[in-house]
Amino acid sequence: MSATTDHPSPRAVPFRAPTARLALKPVSPSPGQVELDGAWWPRSRDLSDELPALADVLDPLWGRITRIAVNPRYWPIIPQRIFVNGHVVKVGWFTTELDPHKILLLSGTSGRWDLLVIPPQATAPSAARLMAAASASTAPQSTATALMTAEQVDAPSTSADADTGRPDPLAAEMRPYAPPPQP
Repeated sequence: MSATTDHPSPRAVPFRAPTARLALKPVSPSPGQVELDGAWWPRSRDLSDELPALADVLDPLWGRITRIAVNPRYWPIIPQRIFVNGHVVKVGWFTTELDPHKILLLSGTSGRWDLLVIPPQATAPSAARLMAAASASTAPQSTATALMTAEQVDAPSTSADADTGRPDPLAAEMRPYAPPPQP
């Protein structure tokens, strides 16, 4: 005995990574007048995984992204290129020319875009404050490092991390390296 069905056989649906966590200024950028165009909160320090999700979102909004630049200070591995919406985007790095808390995206049609990079391990309240500050169109302009430093200073001491006795990951991210004392 055999059975027939009118239902189509199931098909595999490709897995799609979660969309990028972004906050963007509501107005178009004015070249040379804006320090930050918004903020990006990646889920990890793996640029190979994080950049395609970011560029997938921004490519249709800002025009074809052709290049991305980062400061390598907080990125252990920087891919040379990523694939976005059917085209190749070149990825590069600058040590002194680019703020370590910022990412630069270039579009052939829209120009330059600068985003504050919030550390992946930042708490949700810290990330929300930083995203709001970087994407506010009426707030005074500040550099990425200035926003990160202000968040470290202004972070409430009654945070959940303080209650558990664990160090604040955002503060640890901002602390400069100091060699251990010599005996």
